[in-house]
Order: sequence, then C-alpha cells, then structure tokens
Amino acid sequence: MSNLVQKFQEYSDWRKGVVNALEQYREWISGSDMADAASDQRISRLLERLVDDKLSIAFVAEFSRGKSELINAIFFADYGQRILPSSAGRTTMCPTELLYDETIPPCIRLLPIETRKEAQSTSDYKGQHNVWTVLPLNISSGDGMLEAFKQVSLTKKVSIEEAKSYGLFDEDDPDAPLEIDENGMVEISQWRHAIVNFPHPLLKEGLIIVDTPGLNAIGTEPELTLNLIPNAHAVLFILAADTGVTKSDIDVWRNHIGGGPGRMVVLNKIDSMWDELRTPEEIESQIKHQISTVAHNLSIDEKQIFPVSAQKGLVAKINKDAPLLAKSRLPTLEYALSKELIPSKQEIIRAQMSSDINEITGGQQAILSARSRSVVEQMMELKSLRGKNVNVIEHMMRRIDAEKKEFDASLIKMQGTRAVFTRLSTEVYTSLGMDILREEIRKARDEMESSNFSSGLKDAVKQFFSNIKFNLQASNKKTDEISEMMTIMYRKFSTEHGLALTAPMPFSLQKYIQEVNAVEAVFQKQFSATTLLTKPRVVVMQKFFDSIAARVKQSFLQANRDVEAWQKVVMAPLEAQIREHKGQLKNRMQSIQRIHVATDSLEEKINSFEAIQAEMDAQKSKLNEMEAKLKNALSAELSALKAA
Repeated sequence: MSNLVQKFQEYSDWRKGVVNALEQYREWISGSDMADAASDQRISRLLERLVDDKLSIAFVAEFSRGKSELINAIFFADYGQRILPSSAGRTTMCPTELLYDETIPPCIRLLPIETRKEAQSTSDYKGQHNVWTVLPLNISSGDGMLEAFKQVSLTKKVSIEEAKSYGLFDEDDPDAPLEIDENGMVEISQWRHAIVNFPHPLLKEGLIIVDTPGLNAIGTEPELTLNLIPNAHAVLFILAADTGVTKSDIDVWRNHIGGGPGRMVVLNKIDSMWDELRTPEEIESQIKHQISTVAHNLSIDEKQIFPVSAQKGLVAKINKDAPLLAKSRLPTLEYALSKELIPSKQEIIRAQMSSDINEITGGQQAILSARSRSVVEQMMELKSLRGKNVNVIEHMMRRIDAEKKEFDASLIKMQGTRAVFTRLSTEVYTSLGMDILREEIRKARDEMESSNFSSGLKDAVKQFFSNIKFNLQASNKKTDEISEMMTIMYRKFSTEHGLALTAPMPFSLQKYIQEVNAVEAVFQKQFSATTLLTKPRVVVMQKFFDSIAARVKQSFLQANRDVEAWQKVVMAPLEAQIREHKGQLKNRMQSIQRIHVATDSLEEKINSFEAIQAEMDAQKSKLNEMEAKLKNALSAELSALKAA
C-alpha cells in the first residue's frame, strides 16, 4: 500500500470518527432534554459537510507527457494493467473527472461537444441528465474498462466554421494551418467533458481525480480555468524530463497554476535518461540539472519538483519489483503528495468545524449551567424560609412576581426588535436573491451580444463583476446590522436578567466577495492583455462568461443557504435562555406557593432540590465527557489513528 493510499484511508477514518462523535453527542443531548431545533440543524449541517467532503487532485500537462500513465501508476496499479489509455499522442481529449456517486451505477457520462454552442457552462449541464451520453462501465473487466475509458480520446472532423463556432479554432494562430487536413477539416474532441463514475476505494472515500487535455484546452475550456484547476486541493503539473519547460508551460504555470500550497511539478520520463553508456552519477547529475533549470524557469523551489518515471513505476507495482519501484522515484512523489495534501485538507475541515462545534457545545453548557444555577437559587430560597412566618413567604412571592413582570416587559420590548430583525433579514435578499443575479447575468449577456468592439465585451463583464460585488457588499452591511442589533439584545438580557449569554454567532459574506474577486482575476488574466478579439476569441470570451455566470451562481446559492442558516440560529441561544428563565421563574413561584399553603412540605421540597442538584452535577459531568470526546475526535492527528 502506497503512503498516499494509507494517508487517505487514515483521513477517511478521521472523518468517520468525527461523524460518530457528532452523532453520539446529538443522541445524548436529545435524551437529556437539552436539544433544540437550531442546534440540531447545525449538527446536521456539520454531518452533511463531512459526508460530502471531497478532495480533488488535478493533473495538468501538454499531451505526451505521461499524465494518464502517472494516474495509472499512482491510483490504478492494483488492477494489474492500465485503466486509463496511455500511448503516444493525445489520449485525453476532454476534461475528465473520476469520482464515485453511489446513487448511480458505474458509468461514463459524456457531454457532446455541440453543447459549446449554447449559453450554458459545463456546471450548468451537470444537472441535466438527458443531455449526456451515458455508457455502462464493466468494473469486473479490466479490458472492458480500458475500452470504455478510450471514449475520452475520441475525436471528430468538422469544418473550420464549425470549429470557430465552438471557439476551438483561431485562424490568427500561427500554428492554425497545421490543424487543417487535406480536406479542409479540423479535428476536435467528440466530447466537451467526461465524468467517470467508478467505485475505486479512494474515490468512494471522496477523492476526485481531474485529468485534463493539453495545455491549449486550459485557455478554451472555462470549466478548467474557473473551477476544476483553481478548486483542486492539489495540482500536479507534469513536464517531460527530456524536454523540460516550454513557453506554453511557463504561461500556464504563471497564469493558471502558480506555486501555492498543493502545487507540484512532476518531471516525468526520467527513464529516458537511463543510458547504459552513462554512469549512475552522470544520470543523477543530468536529472539535477533539469530540476535546477525547471525551478529557475518557473520561479519555484527545487523541493516542489519531483523527478519520476510513471511508466516504470506502474510496471514495478504490477510486477512487485521493489528495486525498480525505488528507481522510478514514484514513492517519493506519493509521500510528498500525501504529506502536503491530506493534512492540509484535514486542517481546513477542522478549522471550518471548530467554531461551529464550540458554538454548539457552548450553548448546551450555558443551558445546563442556567438550569443548575436555578436549582441552587431555588434551594437557597427555600432554605432561607426555615423558621420564617407567613409574611416573609408572601414577601418572597411578591418579589418573584415582580421579577416575572419585569422579565415579561422586556419580552414585549423584544417584539419590536424581532420586527426589525425580520425586516432586515428580508432586506438581505433584496441584493442577494437569485432573481437579482439572473437579471445581472441577462443584462451582461445582452450588452456582450450588442457590442461590436472588444472593449465593449470586456466592459460588459467588468460591469457585471462590479454590480455583483456591490450587491454582496450591500447584503453584507445588512447582516452586520443584524449582528450589531443582536449583540445589543444579548447584552441587555445578560445584564438585566442574569442570562448566561456570550456574543451572538458572527457572520460575514466576505468570503463570497473574495470568491468573486478570484473569478474576476482569472478573467482579467485571460483577456486583459488582448486588445483586439478575433471571432474565435469572442466565442471563447462568451463561453468564459457562461462559466463565470455558473460559478457566481454557485457562490450566491451557497451564500443564500449560509445566510438562511445563520438567521435561523443567531437568535437560538437567546430564545433558549429565555425559555429556561421563564420556566425557572414559574417553578420558583409554584414552589413558594405550595410552601405557603402547606409549610410542613418545606423540608421535603429542599430534599427534592438537593436530589435534582446531584442529578444536574452528573449531567454536567457527562456533557463535559461527550464534549471532550467530540473535540478529541476533531483534533486527532492522522498518524495516531491507526494506533488508536
């Protein structure tokens, strides 16, 4: 088992451990009469996030760099043969995602290239099952799978005009004449996108492998540029050891990949340097020279470059040839990938969940503390009545009644604040609503279609981004107003009535503004340097806008879901404490009234409260235990999981 596979399985075990601890925590608080709709909803969202958690690795390279072979070597060697087609020339003609969805049978879904004529992105089409060509995948036959996977390499011949309409032929490109055959036809991919649903053990655990076509596709297929590559947790940029870095390699690296976290360069085909006329020292020197050159040209650290032989690594794994596997250096890449990718992904999920878990457990602790404090206070009140006459008891009843009236008056005032909360909550959607977004998309498309100039096209997209960010910022101001109002309300009830309330749950739409900024930056990189757009480039820009619209739509949908969820829970701790306090006042009054009627029940009542206090202490101890178990599961390190 490779280190990468082992780490991924450990990561999967960690997720399952957190899921188990969350479910146990929810089950316990439900049985302890401390559950409420808001906390239950938040736990459900955390569980959904863990179940839906995906980890994607994108493989990017010019054709014939051994990209598909590297995927075979890392992930599919256990099948004893190649699964992805790997041969001289181009084997991956369209972006291909390998994943697993248990709701549908193993298959290959293929999106026809003709969909590029429509004003919809690949993401838009993912929900339209009738558009895709679906081929069954026989997972019991390696040869059958290999044959099915060859679909991604299928091409077709079309006229120059048709290729232009897809944005796949630019006559101003100096190399364009080389793409035209003797009949004046251009060869293009038969498919726009492929999704392979395959029950590989790692894919079942949430891994997504993204196999990209040649570098030119990164400029013409927006799905790669805007979604698949930027959102990948790791990107492996594959070069050939014998050719090194080309100009197109440098452009793609600088404009679309960069040297950030999870970005690695693979110097493949080092076996081409294994020359019997050279000494091992000479071969090593040559490899080091190539690493140094690549590091300089891409402006990265040499530690980010991994020389390997994917082909020899695959052969070595299949034949159980340990010396050849070591010589291929594939284990070094797998180790680095597991060390870089999986712990950082775990840290992201952990950071996302920690604040929510702290809010949930803090809320439960506050409720239990309030109950415990109420029991102690009532018990002290009752003890203070020992030996007292009826007048003292009546005075205490009047005092509790006054407290209740004062609290009820605060609740009446709170109704006005609730009305403001409802109004502001509605106003958030006046600039965040999906209808507003659809109108902005429509306006931008109309302006692009009516413009005859390159500057007009770019101005339309620029204005779209400006309007979208203005709308997000307007909604963000409304959520800030809600937060400020809730903070004042929390503070009021805490100081005036002794409720155990911390600050309300914070919220911001800033991350969605940053997402839109990132999408805009990709667009600027792609088109800002172009002063005059040819017809094919206009088509490409329009395709880009379709994908931009789909990407922004995803952000807005998630922002809407987040706002809605936040609005439901931001008042929940206050409402829970109000319910507790009202119940406590009622119980105090009833206890004193019963003692007023029959004073001989005082000691019996005190004894019952002492029993309740002991029960509360035990409950608090159990809550602390459950909370510690949950937080320990979240903070567990991968290396400790197998031992545990």
